[in-house]
Amino acid sequence: MLIAWAVEAVFGWPDWLYRRVRHPVVWFGVLVGVLEKLLNRQTWPHWTRYLLGAASSLLAITLVAGLALMVAQALSDSWAGFAVQAVIASSLLASRSLYQHVASVAAPLSAGDLSAARKAVSLIVGRDPARLDEAGIARASIESLAENASDGVIAPLFWGALFGLPGIAAYKAINTLDSIIGHRNERYAAFGGFAARLDDAVNIFPARLTGFLIAVASARLFTLRVMVRDARKHRSPNAGWPEAAMAGALGVRLSGPRIYGDRHTEEPWLNRGARDPRSTDIRRALRLYILALFVAALALMGVVIIGERL
Repeated sequence: MLIAWAVEAVFGWPDWLYRRVRHPVVWFGVLVGVLEKLLNRQTWPHWTRYLLGAASSLLAITLVAGLALMVAQALSDSWAGFAVQAVIASSLLASRSLYQHVASVAAPLSAGDLSAARKAVSLIVGRDPARLDEAGIARASIESLAENASDGVIAPLFWGALFGLPGIAAYKAINTLDSIIGHRNERYAAFGGFAARLDDAVNIFPARLTGFLIAVASARLFTLRVMVRDARKHRSPNAGWPEAAMAGALGVRLSGPRIYGDRHTEEPWLNRGARDPRSTDIRRALRLYILALFVAALALMGVVIIGERL
């Protein structure tokens, strides 16, 4: 996982490679789309759609994890086989792309170009960017950075460190299923209900670990207090932990009311009473993100050293 992470951090998934072969997540998305189109009939009863969605999710996850297990077993214990597994695993991490996407919002927002900043933030959040002012854009970017630090980096590393290539592949499949069908709307609430709950389950520990890493990186006890106090206020059982930690670390308020399409939601504030974030806070959040990942890398190295001595 350490080598996979190093490969991803340096190279990411190059554009030229994406143009030629796309990305494993895209391939998996095609599979999920086919299953959903075949089995998610709106005229069928709720529980029928739920069970079919659960069966489809388990089938897709089993196929991905089984393929990863076959690849891992086919590769020898040589350094070459080790390297190949690391390169494959690197495609399932997103630390570099996450940094780049959030930084692409910070640049135009700092320059006062709200139009370009709204366009950039629309690529990483689901809320209506046209109604966001500077504080709203900064808030959305920082929240996305915090939540995806868990979903896109710490959680896959965690499951990969525990179960190798099959572990990181299975986690990525679960997380992608949630992104595609785990929505609470008329089309997906039944069919994607199992996938959404499964994603919540596998992220319970990684989300809290991510919040703790942010707190350690901030070197502020106040960050921990805000996280413990406010994390459970979030509508997600997991996203509130890294987001509350980031709010406390930066001294800003996050979450709060927002608009998704025509739907207005009254979400509670995290670190209520603090000021609204500004464009400069996105840069601060990115620096904190790097520090938190550095702490995570040190922890993984510690696990390696301890494992070698046992």
